[in-house]
Amino acid sequence: MLQRRIFTAALLAAASLAHAQGPNTAAYPSKPIRVIIPSTPGGGTDFIGRNLATHMAEAKGWVLVPDNRPGAGTALGLSELARAAPTGYDIVIGQSDNVSLIPLLMKTSYDPIKDLQPISLLATTPMVILVMANSPYKTLNDLIEAARKAPGQLNYGTSGTGGSVHISMEMLQAAGGFKMQHVPYKGSSPALADLMGGHLMVAGASISSATTLIQSGKVRALAVTSAARNASLPDVPTVAESGYKNYSFVTYYGVFAPAGTPAEVVKSLNAVVTQVMARPDVRAAYAKQGLEASSSTPQAFAKLIEQDIAKAKATIQAANIQVQ
Repeated sequence: MLQRRIFTAALLAAASLAHAQGPNTAAYPSKPIRVIIPSTPGGGTDFIGRNLATHMAEAKGWVLVPDNRPGAGTALGLSELARAAPTGYDIVIGQSDNVSLIPLLMKTSYDPIKDLQPISLLATTPMVILVMANSPYKTLNDLIEAARKAPGQLNYGTSGTGGSVHISMEMLQAAGGFKMQHVPYKGSSPALADLMGGHLMVAGASISSATTLIQSGKVRALAVTSAARNASLPDVPTVAESGYKNYSFVTYYGVFAPAGTPAEVVKSLNAVVTQVMARPDVRAAYAKQGLEASSSTPQAFAKLIEQDIAKAKATIQAANIQVQ
């Protein structure tokens, strides 16, 4: 009887120690991992989430289940992740809009710094500045010169107030010393339709939204916002090439877990993501979408996010951007 009591006490002590140390990560993952995609099927975020899930499964034999959770301007999926248990069985594809921008412009149920654990950067992509195919503006400097001569009279469309396109255009106006009238739309498609219809003089858009129209000659691309030219639009110059050498704007995509996820789980996730993003076929598939595939350490990704938030905050305050 005494031996049984000692054995039972030892078991209870071991269980208590295991509970104190948190979940057992030695066998991670021992069940499917949910990949939250905070958008509807189709589009850049969905492509990234499903591509990553497929190749992570191929690389490690893990089971990953994509789960589209659109809503609240792509913030709903991150809210759901922030509420999830920090065990590594829920991850999300986040991007500039819902990590760096939305929390600065409206109340969200998550704090991007306190509630999200960065795993790795996945990709970056610039915006592209567009005019009508028959526009008199042949270069970015043509546009800027015209805007300086008529402050506030030229209009430009974006996919919405406070989004990445809007922020990139406000940064350009600050750099170039000119002002245009912002016309926000509910998405890129209606903005580009009005550009082609002659209702807008200028539009900003993501490369994935505009590449087909550019290649078909329906719109003219004046510049991309990245520091270097984009592989999918090699003939389109950068804003920096027009004389604004300090101007650079890209949006990022990355993968996150809930804050408090064990360090060993974060390390395991980062290792397989890094392996996947180094594959030439993955990089080629991303390039076709106008995305530059990448990866990073969790620490480097966290630093990028902090810098991006600081830059966005300064632009939002200077331009007095408010979401109604």
